[in-house]
Amino acid sequence: MQSDNHIFDPDCRRCARLATFLDGVRLAHPAYHARPVPAFGDPAAALLIVGLAPGMHGANASGRPFTGDHAGILLYRTLHEFGFGSRPASVSRDDGLELRDCRITNAVKCLPPQNKPLPAEVRSCNDFLRNEFGTLPGHAVILALGRIAHDAVLRALDLRARDAVFGHGAEHRLDGGRTLLDSYHCSRYNTQTRRLTEDMFRTVVGRARDLLDAR
Repeated sequence: MQSDNHIFDPDCRRCARLATFLDGVRLAHPAYHARPVPAFGDPAAALLIVGLAPGMHGANASGRPFTGDHAGILLYRTLHEFGFGSRPASVSRDDGLELRDCRITNAVKCLPPQNKPLPAEVRSCNDFLRNEFGTLPGHAVILALGRIAHDAVLRALDLRARDAVFGHGAEHRLDGGRTLLDSYHCSRYNTQTRRLTEDMFRTVVGRARDLLDAR
């Protein structure tokens, strides 16, 4: 099972609201992971995908990012199409799926109430994301899914919002040869309202593939 526990605290309780909320979730759903969710994928990956936070019946239940809910369907299918995943679907932590030169994490590692972390919680969790960037090679591509993830990436890299403005399909050159790509989050709401279509998402992931192949 691929993971990154060396830059992650599975017992973190630094955010009182999130820790208390997870205590209640564990009581209501004893079979759920209901703890901070670690990154998943290749520890030496050149593509890092940053989501928002675990979903109640997705990563919070399974213990793997984007696994068990609607958002992961498009994500893992597209990663497989472009050679980043060994299978087109992520079902559970023990399903044998492997990511190739790709790792998935979240800006906030714990499930937030109503899937909405507070700004202070995003900031509190940011040093974990900063540590994850320390493992990336100089030619890495960071794919931010949504504005909150985008802003968390900028904070972890000590950049200002005006240094890289979020927009679907936007591409930002970072110091050291890295690239930040933006996409709308592949949530059920965005895909059902067609704010994000499959073709739109394929274009962004395909661009990540092209950038890495060119280097």
